[in-house]
Amino acid sequence: MRYSYEFKKDPFGITRIILPEKISVFSDVLEDISTKEEVDEYIGYVKKVLEGEYEDFEIMLNATSVNIKKNVTIAEHHYRIDEPFESTIETEEFLDLMLIWKERIAEILED
Repeated sequence: MRYSYEFKKDPFGITRIILPEKISVFSDVLEDISTKEEVDEYIGYVKKVLEGEYEDFEIMLNATSVNIKKNVTIAEHHYRIDEPFESTIETEEFLDLMLIWKERIAEILED
C-alpha cells in the first residue's frame, strides 16, 4: 500500500480509516461500505475494470461515489462542506484499500 493509513474510533464508536488529506474522500467512501458482502461485490467490480472486462464502473453510495477506470479511480463526496470534495488514486491502490477495509470489517464483526 503506497498511502499511509490508520484506524480510529470516532466519538460515536464508529471505526474510521484515516488517510492522507490528498485522498481523504476515500475514507468517506470506505466508511459507506459496512458489510463483507458489499465490499466483496465492489472488489469484484474493481477487478473487472482492471482486467478489462469493464471499461469503467461507477459505484454510488450514501454520500459518496467512485468512478473506477483502469488507471485511476476518482472519489467524490456529494455533501462535504469543506474541501476536498474529490480525490483521485491509482485503481490498484483503490483495490488495496478495499482489501484492507474488508479485513477491518471482518475484525469489527468479530468483536
